[in-house]
Amino acid sequence: MKIGFVGFGNMASAMADGWIAAGVAASDMCACAGRYDALVERCEARGMVACHDAAEVVAASDIVVAAVKPYMIEKVFAPLKDILADKVVLSVAWTWDSAKWERVLPGVAHISTVPNTPVSVGEGVIACEKASTLSDEQSAVVLDLLGKLGAVVELDTSLLFVGGTVGGCAPAFVAMAIEALGDAAVKHGIPRADAYRIVSQMVLGTAKLQLATGQHPAAMKDAVCSPGGATIKGVVALEDAGMRSALVKAIDATLQ
Repeated sequence: MKIGFVGFGNMASAMADGWIAAGVAASDMCACAGRYDALVERCEARGMVACHDAAEVVAASDIVVAAVKPYMIEKVFAPLKDILADKVVLSVAWTWDSAKWERVLPGVAHISTVPNTPVSVGEGVIACEKASTLSDEQSAVVLDLLGKLGAVVELDTSLLFVGGTVGGCAPAFVAMAIEALGDAAVKHGIPRADAYRIVSQMVLGTAKLQLATGQHPAAMKDAVCSPGGATIKGVVALEDAGMRSALVKAIDATLQ
């Protein structure tokens, strides 16, 4: 299965790294991008093939990952309609759902997704639109491929970019929390590297625990809060600071 990237920015690179780490042969992947010299360097570092243009990528690929800026989609892909006839277009373009793709590439197999950057280490979440023009066989292949990058969550079209926002933007919010908790540890004497290691492992462990048990987050919080203990005092301080409201407003802001 040959994979080609039309556009090779941060998200496309993260996907390529995740697939390579999962055992997909780098030599089976190729990419094109606006700056060919920079592209060659990034591809050679991974063992991938650098292509000069989108048509070259399509010719060499079975699955074409559409990873250019949303405003460039029609200009780049409309001229490729005929040579995409027996390919699968895997879109990671923001706001481009199945209906939009169908207007540009009628008759071409396409599916819209919104992955996040942790796909690079196989711990991503990929919001995937239920509506697509893939056959059952193509869908099975694509979902299996995406599953190598993390958790795939299939959503109705109306919810695709809401799910994509929570999964795609929130890593920045979590990173801010990791930084802040690291600062707190440093304030009280923990060396910076140790502080980040403690905090990041805590975030990873907490997330794994929730996924493994299916526990409500509130129950997980309650399990750590002893009566009159340190944790409940910290929880009250966070409530006073409006942490919950701030996170909800952050998601609201991204969707405006």
